[in-house]
Amino acid sequence: MTFSKKLKQLFSSSNKKNNWNGLIEAYRPWLPVTKKTPIITLQEGATPLIEVKSISDRIGKNVRVYVKYDGLNPTGSFKDRGMTMAISKAKESGCEAVICASTGNTSASAAAYASKGGIKAFVIIPDGYVAQGKLAQALVYGAEVLAIKGNFDNALDIVRQLSNKYPITLVNSVNPYRLQGQKTAAFEIIENLGNAPDWLCIPMGNAGNISAYWMGFEEYFNAKKSQKLPKMMGFQASGSAPLVQGKKIENPETIATAIRIGNPVNKEKALLAKEASKGNFSSVTDLEIINAYKILGKEEGIFCEPASAASVAGLLKVKNKVPRDSTIVCVLTGNGLKDPNCAIENNDSVFHTGVEAEIETIRKKMGF
Repeated sequence: MTFSKKLKQLFSSSNKKNNWNGLIEAYRPWLPVTKKTPIITLQEGATPLIEVKSISDRIGKNVRVYVKYDGLNPTGSFKDRGMTMAISKAKESGCEAVICASTGNTSASAAAYASKGGIKAFVIIPDGYVAQGKLAQALVYGAEVLAIKGNFDNALDIVRQLSNKYPITLVNSVNPYRLQGQKTAAFEIIENLGNAPDWLCIPMGNAGNISAYWMGFEEYFNAKKSQKLPKMMGFQASGSAPLVQGKKIENPETIATAIRIGNPVNKEKALLAKEASKGNFSSVTDLEIINAYKILGKEEGIFCEPASAASVAGLLKVKNKVPRDSTIVCVLTGNGLKDPNCAIENNDSVFHTGVEAEIETIRKKMGF
């Protein structure tokens, strides 16, 4: 082959097919779908597993830490994994409207997938407690938004009652199809690592995601696609930690609004996952969450929402208990762009404003 032909072959602009058609098609044998199920997808899933050396170095002991960055799903959160299933099955049943209570991410995801499926979406949120990025999404996707004078737990109670009385499908994580979709993240981790990790660290709000991950790990283990099961290490914000304290929190408070939930509907499933995996639940302060959030941004170039950083904050808090030579995965549930105000108010960067647009002034500001 001549040099010119080699160059032509090397720089060929021929298109390559993207074979990822969303997680339902990727994991169809593992999911409760049939040929009759209309697949409503935004090609969610296949999110990256990224090694974070700055976290590994803080732990030492030859430990390797990765983050499962589910903030790169289509609407910016892990909720898309469950919503593709919930909306597809709702469409299959002939449903014309869906409803959810939300601290933000569920509303964005439900609205997007309902829009894609040609279904009306209603979302009920706690007024003043949803990050602007998430609220903007729900509105742009066309949902009808009702902001109530109450918290998430009040909102969830309302939507459960409405879905029981009227022809509208509830798509919160009490919907079993949600957890079926979310379990696929565990499949992806095993496929990326070649085995399950030793620990899976995850934020907990309504506790559906930790339950879903455990389901996925168990299914692949039983099918001999992994040789072990991880310890499930769940972390909550200290001002919103019902699973740690063992009681309902009437007025939960935390900067991590995505996990600001005082009465998790999946608490029993989560407790079973903890017990079966010999894992543990603990809490982290808002200060610890923000510290982890900053480390990920400044040292790893990863921008997650505050609730996501609870998994990393929790790991750093219990680092003395981490076994030597372990492989650990921390779940990052949402994208940092969901809550831009938190980023603006919590960073260590230098931000000069009102600078004159001339070189000498800028040079001095830059220290040259």
